[in-house]
Amino acid sequence: MPKDQPVLDTSPKVSDEVRKTTCYMCACRCGINVHMKDGKVAYIEGNKDHPVNQGVLCAKGSAGIMQVNAPSRLKAPLKRVGPRGSGEFEEISWEEALTIATDWLKPVREKHPEKLAFFTGRDQSQSFTSLWAQGFGTPNYAAHGGFCSVNMAAAGIYTMGGAFWEFGQPDWDHTKMFVLFGVAEDHDSNPIKMGIGKIKARGARVVGVNPIRSGYNAVADDWFGITPGTDGLLIMALIHELFKAGKLDLDYLARFTNASCIVNEDPNSPDNGLLLRDGDGQPLVIDRNTGELAPWNGQGVEPDLRATHRHAGVTHRPVFHLMADRFLDVKYAPENVAAQTGIEASRIKRLAADMARVAFDEAIELDRPWTDFRGKKHDKMVGRPVSMHSMRGISAHSNGFQTCRALHTLQIILGAVETPGGMRFKPPYPKPATAHPKPHGKVTPGEALNGPHLGFTHGPDDLLLHDDGSAIRIDKAFTWENPLSSHGMMHMVIANAHAGDPYRIDTLFMYMANMSWNSSMNTTAVMDMLTDKDEETGEYVIPRIIYSDAYSSEMVAFADLILPDTTYLERHDCISLLDRPICEADAVADAIRWPVVEPDRDVRGFQSVLCDLGARLGLPGFVNEDGTQKYEDYADYITNHMRRPGVGPLAGWRMGDDGLTEGRGQPNDAQLDAYIKNGGFWMSHVPEEAAYYKPFNMAYQDWAVKMSFYDSPQPYIFTPYVEPLRRMQLAAEGHGAVQPPDHLRARITDTMDPLPMWYAPLSDELTDTSEYDVHALTQRPMAMYHSWGTQNAWLRQIHGVNPLYVPTKIWEKHGFADGDWAKVTSPSGVITVPVAHMAALNENTVWTWNAIGKRKGAWALDNDAPETTKGFLLNHLIHELLPEQADGMRWSNSDPITGQAAWFDLRVKIEKTAAPKGQQSQPAAAAQKAPVPKGPKDLTWKVGK
Repeated sequence: MPKDQPVLDTSPKVSDEVRKTTCYMCACRCGINVHMKDGKVAYIEGNKDHPVNQGVLCAKGSAGIMQVNAPSRLKAPLKRVGPRGSGEFEEISWEEALTIATDWLKPVREKHPEKLAFFTGRDQSQSFTSLWAQGFGTPNYAAHGGFCSVNMAAAGIYTMGGAFWEFGQPDWDHTKMFVLFGVAEDHDSNPIKMGIGKIKARGARVVGVNPIRSGYNAVADDWFGITPGTDGLLIMALIHELFKAGKLDLDYLARFTNASCIVNEDPNSPDNGLLLRDGDGQPLVIDRNTGELAPWNGQGVEPDLRATHRHAGVTHRPVFHLMADRFLDVKYAPENVAAQTGIEASRIKRLAADMARVAFDEAIELDRPWTDFRGKKHDKMVGRPVSMHSMRGISAHSNGFQTCRALHTLQIILGAVETPGGMRFKPPYPKPATAHPKPHGKVTPGEALNGPHLGFTHGPDDLLLHDDGSAIRIDKAFTWENPLSSHGMMHMVIANAHAGDPYRIDTLFMYMANMSWNSSMNTTAVMDMLTDKDEETGEYVIPRIIYSDAYSSEMVAFADLILPDTTYLERHDCISLLDRPICEADAVADAIRWPVVEPDRDVRGFQSVLCDLGARLGLPGFVNEDGTQKYEDYADYITNHMRRPGVGPLAGWRMGDDGLTEGRGQPNDAQLDAYIKNGGFWMSHVPEEAAYYKPFNMAYQDWAVKMSFYDSPQPYIFTPYVEPLRRMQLAAEGHGAVQPPDHLRARITDTMDPLPMWYAPLSDELTDTSEYDVHALTQRPMAMYHSWGTQNAWLRQIHGVNPLYVPTKIWEKHGFADGDWAKVTSPSGVITVPVAHMAALNENTVWTWNAIGKRKGAWALDNDAPETTKGFLLNHLIHELLPEQADGMRWSNSDPITGQAAWFDLRVKIEKTAAPKGQQSQPAAAAQKAPVPKGPKDLTWKVGK
């Protein structure tokens, strides 16, 4: 080196201290190392020891610095002083804020608890917030799931005890073919990127099924640009081909699914279509050893897929025979679905053949003995190395539940669930639907609700209906309109409350749910509902709105009382096994967040606020026997709450008779310190002999009891034939004491088939699809997460605006050029937006990034920020309700089974138009005032020296 070269410090000191915690820049929950200088956050990197991300960190995670220091952070509790929606507030003390909230809520609880609607957004403390709502006594509680992917979650649990992402993952170490269907790029992104990198490095094939080729699909070896809403039709065609070719894992289907269970096929029986059962209520199979009926779980029983049972002149067949009838139907042949799906028949056949080849010709075996629940010993674990993953893309349609069930059935017939190379469940899953609670809705003034709000219905008797058939819940979840709505229907709360259908409410209490903007089906209409006044009384139709958020979002302006939350690095959080844990297939794990920095504002963590408010209201579970506050704050709750004997929010470092234990145990005052010392998480590995075949593997079942997932072993079989759906159909056919209204009977019969099937999106029947001939989708950017990321100074440089991406066919048809604008019209709205050309896109589909568009005045952004001018939302084009039926009825724009919001059924028409004045996307809401000042024009960032 020349002597005159300067000496450079190539390893400067990054920080004075490293504090390890859990990221919350998306729902992935990665482990992070937060580097501190002079008591401030200087740098965030991934934690290499963490089970979720193993040190990998995305743009969102690194940009957490800007989130914690965002100019839009709320500073103190606020009371509205101007008209609702104006954004005019005055700061008040916490004592005044909590006194106001108590004064509003106490009389509601004493007289009509159901008049409180308490709904939360993207929080991860639903076991806690639901406990608070249950203590209050309102039936009206749910979180974000009805918006997001309840079709996927519910279909997975009803069909096999779990689904993707938080329930399960591909076997990245062994899979040879990975197929993605409509995966949102911000969900579980680091593990998926890591997994794709791992499998591509060893030559495994990646297939993407998505109308849009971006992100994961851009690195796929093969891309199927499917027509939105037809994924289920493609999947049914793949199953058709596999049945036709006999490429099925028959041994797996017989032993580990209800394909071998016998169906009552007596057309005169009130149990027609249900499974035959013994005196103990166990489904029956035909035992190959004896040729006789036997319980499915009988020791030594070998279920037979072929044999039938003849009784009283009626032949009863196994489910497998019904599956063959359904899936071999010629209407599902590739030649007959190609036009609708936009996928050539030859490509469908080739994909099915590739799946079969990998599953059966490239099967793998692990030399791991294991014993199943019937007592049969197996020398090896046989793997079908085809894995799949999916999320909102196939879920957010009105046919999404059946589509998701079809996808799980495709996995099952290949024998590719819980086998090496296929999909693996993450503890504490799998859990069948019968292991979860049923929904509860009995309201008693001044008392707690009679049980958990959300759960799984198994027949008409489980629906939440008054004696007159009206809905108990304000969102109409668990009614005949949406019987299996396991996550509730958050998108219907405001619309139903405004309409007074099924009744009026007194207070809307929301947390982290931007319902006036990008978390509502129709932004303009919802803002009108929130500000609408009763013509006779002059009072707001929704009398009171309490809202908690960390930032000055669009929703803040529509609240009457603001309880300001902290940012994620300033509070305790619990990522619990009772809720949405961070487990991996080989390990059970949970985690915490803790205040690595103290707030510099008068704000409090929302969960701690609920502890205080719950005590003021005297809610069961939040007060001691003498009426004093039970939990000082959320950290106290995390440490000392007991959900049932030996089970609390965290599973690590509990106290046993002989010292520290895990899974089960008594509270430990030093538990949070132990988590912090360990990097913010706890993990325990699944025993090797229990790693696969979890629902059927007795080693896993015994370990699950030890770890507190169950109180006793609960082996079960997968259920491609879902009996609860058949029970709903039977009621629609006139059986039983609880029956649907006449106008819903046909819809229930048509959609709630116990075997997977496909029907066109419901809105297609009520829309002129020749006029509205273009599908319109939103997609979540990998570098953003809802609204939070699009205020972030670093992330805005990646996604500052969001054009409408247009495929080549439509681009050329309308003569679009760079810089042009389009008028986009749906049956319920019009927007005018900038366009951009994208060739790698289904030819009849347009799309844009979600949540980029902002309202002027929100998020401390300048009124001329690109997010407020060229940024836009498709929400203006979507309605909460479907178009009017012939009989005048308007149904929710949702899946008729689960109530999942059908965001992706949207159809539009497009025409070229002149750029609006000032190049301002339309519609443009007027600027709202905000309780925080605008952020600086220029941002420089440096901590310490």
